Formats: sequence, structure tokens, C-alpha cells
Amino acid sequence: MQEKTSPARRRLGLAAIAASAVVALCPGLLLAQSGNWPTRPVKLIVPFPAGGSTDAVGRLLAAELSKELGQSVIVENKGGANGNIGSDVVAKAEPDGYTLLLSGVGSNAISYALYQSMPYRDSDFAHISLLATGPNVLVANMEFPATTFADFIKLARDNPGKYTHASSGSGSSGHLAMEMLKQAAKIDLVHVPYKGGAAAITDMIGGRVSVMFLNQDSLLPQVKAGKLRALAVASAQRNPAYPDTPTVAESGYPGFAAESWFGLSAPAKTPPAVIQRLNQATVKALASPDIRQKLESVGFVVVGDDPKAFSAFVQSEITKWGAAAKASGARMD
Repeated sequence: MQEKTSPARRRLGLAAIAASAVVALCPGLLLAQSGNWPTRPVKLIVPFPAGGSTDAVGRLLAAELSKELGQSVIVENKGGANGNIGSDVVAKAEPDGYTLLLSGVGSNAISYALYQSMPYRDSDFAHISLLATGPNVLVANMEFPATTFADFIKLARDNPGKYTHASSGSGSSGHLAMEMLKQAAKIDLVHVPYKGGAAAITDMIGGRVSVMFLNQDSLLPQVKAGKLRALAVASAQRNPAYPDTPTVAESGYPGFAAESWFGLSAPAKTPPAVIQRLNQATVKALASPDIRQKLESVGFVVVGDDPKAFSAFVQSEITKWGAAAKASGARMD
């Protein structure tokens, strides 16, 4: 004779099955709750090729995070489409804390305005911490008639359309920084986009283009060597690597800022406990004398904040760069 199962026992059985399903579908949640994360290596996606600023920051962070987490943090470069390809990989990854993104101003702010069809949105990410910021620096070739920022503005106003400005590519932060300055100062320059900062720097030194905005670390060796002249930095305060170079803001354009930045982000729905653990480890990593010295020596300002502050920062950057991209008319599709 078959024994009848009581309603209470049936409910317990169904609850056990449901709990097993949750564990099977959300291994990251179980690990976060048990405090075991991470139990295996973590992958850090750098959405640009090896050798650039983003890659350098990513590798510095990975080395320090490995120490803090007790697991290897492995950098994987997935370049293409201004960082969008690698960023999309993370946006669609399992939200278990084992796939992270070296996020940045291009793929996580500017791209939303440049591309008509984006494969991901900001809501697809859980932002962990802002790592570092670095200003775009306005430089001129050594033969350019203006030797100060004020002289440059006057010269450009007096000669609309006569001078050129280079950039590392249409829609880059340097391109849009100049578009913002052109609007603010009411000047007219001809844009000459290059496929990367290195080619633009070469032609700047050769005198084939007049001025450009580019990341401070890329320009620092040329400025120190006297091959290019720094006219202004586009950060709120003067940059320690360019102590004698005034900011655009202090030179008559209050509030002007155009900075590149790097952050750490994860797929949305990554367990809060994992996000918190990553944030704590990241802040500790950024406090390392080694990483601070290496970043600050080339003009980066090391930050390290909390997920709420970084998320708000990203939203403000999306708004700012979106307006600049719209004004410039730059599109990438």
C-alpha cells in the first residue's frame, strides 16, 4: 500500500527543489553568501589592445588585486570598436564576480552618444570603483606662433579656420575636448583625425598640425623633451606632472573639464557581497605605494571610491560627453 505524503512534507520537498535550482543557476550568490569568493582566478577584460594606457592601468591593478584577493587576476585584451567589443563581453558575462571590466571614458561614456546601435547599456554594469583620472592636455607644435593659452585663443579668434587640431580619432576624448573648447571660446579650428595618438604626435612634432588635446601620459615625454609645448590642462586643478601649466578653467573658462578615466566594473546583478569585496580590495590595491608611484609619475590622479560614487560619476560623464558629441556631430556607425 502506497504511503500518502502529507501537505507539509510536499511543501518542504518543493522548497528544497526550488533552493537547489537557485544554487544551480546562481553559483555566485552562494559563494558570496558563504564568504568563499573567489575560489578560482578572476578575469579582467581590458577592452583595448596591449601596450596602451588602458592596458598599463589594467595590468597594474591586476597585480595588486591578485595579492588582495588571494587568487590570480588575469588580464585579457579584447580590443575593437573603441572598447565596445570587450565591454560587451563583460556586459553579457555570468554575474559571478569572475569576469570584470577595466571600464573607461570611451566605452562607458562617450560611445553611448557616438554609436546609433550599442550592444550594451550602462544598466548592464555594476560599477565598483573609479581608479584614476588624467586630464587631456592642450599642446602646440614648437613652431606655433602662440606660446600661451591666452595667445592661442586670441590667435584662433583672429584667424578662423586657419589652424588645425589633431586628435587620436573622431569621437575620442581629445576630439570632443576641443569641440567643447571651440564652443566655449567661440573659435574655429579644422579637425584632423588620426588612427591613434602616436601618429598624431608624430605629425604634431613635425609641424604638420597646429594643436591638439591628448591624454597627459602620452604627451608627457614629448613635453619634457621640449618637442611639444603644453598650453593648458583640462582638469579642475593643475596636474602634478604639469605643475607650471595652467588649467583651462583658471584661464577664463570656469568648470571646463575633459579628463580620461579608468574604473573597475562587473556585469549587472553581480552579488552585492562580491561587489563590496571587490571594492575593498580595489581601494587597498590603489593605496599600494608601487601602483600610486607608477600612475602619479605620468600624471594620473589616483582615486579609489565606492560603488555609489562611481556610478554617479559615470552618469555625469555620459551626460557631459553626450552633449559634446551631439554638438560636434561625430558619429561612428
